[in-house]
Amino acid sequence: MAGVQTAVALREQGWTDEIVLLGAEVHQPYDRPPLSKAVLLGKAEGSTLDVDFAGLGIGLRLGVEVTGLRTDKRLVETATGQLPYDVLVLATGAEPIPLPGSEGVPGVHLLRTLDDATRLRPVLARQREIAVVGAGWIGAEFATAAREAGCAVTVVEAADRPLAGALPAEVAAPMAAWYEDYGARLVTGARVASVDEAGLVLGDGTRLRAGAVVVGIGARPATDWLAGSGVELSGDRSVAADERLRASAPDVYAVGDCASFPSARYGSRLLVHHWDNALQGPRTVAANVVGSRTAAHFPGVVYDPVPYFWSEQFGRFVQYAGHHAGADELVWRGDPAGAAWSVCWLREGALVALLAVGRPRDLAQGRKLIERGARLDRTRAEDPSVPLKSAVR
Repeated sequence: MAGVQTAVALREQGWTDEIVLLGAEVHQPYDRPPLSKAVLLGKAEGSTLDVDFAGLGIGLRLGVEVTGLRTDKRLVETATGQLPYDVLVLATGAEPIPLPGSEGVPGVHLLRTLDDATRLRPVLARQREIAVVGAGWIGAEFATAAREAGCAVTVVEAADRPLAGALPAEVAAPMAAWYEDYGARLVTGARVASVDEAGLVLGDGTRLRAGAVVVGIGARPATDWLAGSGVELSGDRSVAADERLRASAPDVYAVGDCASFPSARYGSRLLVHHWDNALQGPRTVAANVVGSRTAAHFPGVVYDPVPYFWSEQFGRFVQYAGHHAGADELVWRGDPAGAAWSVCWLREGALVALLAVGRPRDLAQGRKLIERGARLDRTRAEDPSVPLKSAVR
């Protein structure tokens, strides 16, 4: 998504020189969110992006894996040779973290690519008993799809609650009941000791038999190929882009899941592994690439969005906007045991993040309020019958 959107945005913003888009996969560029939903369930064959690459004059080179980068000579190294560049945009995304000891074990799956979804589709169609490792966003979405397909599902989570790495305990706790309500079993506080063709063995010796194991324990920036390139990486292995999404090497930019950027809005460096970031960031990159070539004193466009993502799981539509680290106050809107509720995070009275479950209007209004740095009246914000925009003080 990030690479394609950057190429399209460059053309839209007036770039007339050659554009070459390299992709390691052989498939036409596609959208990832449907992979854990319609594609996985066989309701769609794929999710190819509707882009006329030839008409836009974008050279699409598929099945080309990039192996290294020589910034001193402005060369991209691939398995089939070197490619020179004037401007380079890094959009290599993220790669799923494998379960230690699971490499090469039959019946163990990851879910990141179209090929992954294609391999998993017949597993769901046969209604196999499935074990999912990880109760994060991907684990929950896959468990939802597997239950819809009629599979028996057990989700194993090392932490004491789902979404432990994404949400505070008091916010994530109500979501544990969603699994049972949907017919899935959730086992928390469980470490996986080993995995084999028969399923999982947990740290306490418990054997979980499964016809397939799906691993969803996180993802990391796909940046190993940048070793020795001179491109600075952050501690989380993301490309350490600046506020204009420029990498440390001249005329190199980074966007999407592989890049982190400093946020003045939140006072920290953010690494955002979500679709909206891969859609919005490319416009900033394109503006800075074109602007730096066409204006003598181009000030540059700063990238500091309000992060946003959504997840469809267990019959619920979950949306999140902002960044809650650093918040000093939590405000509930509605009953978390019910079908629709929201949580607002405030910092010194200003709304900085919002989680909405089945309340899309809260999300839409809250996102705009976060962008404005609006301060909320807590009493009015706590009343779910009061529109969030009417709780501004």
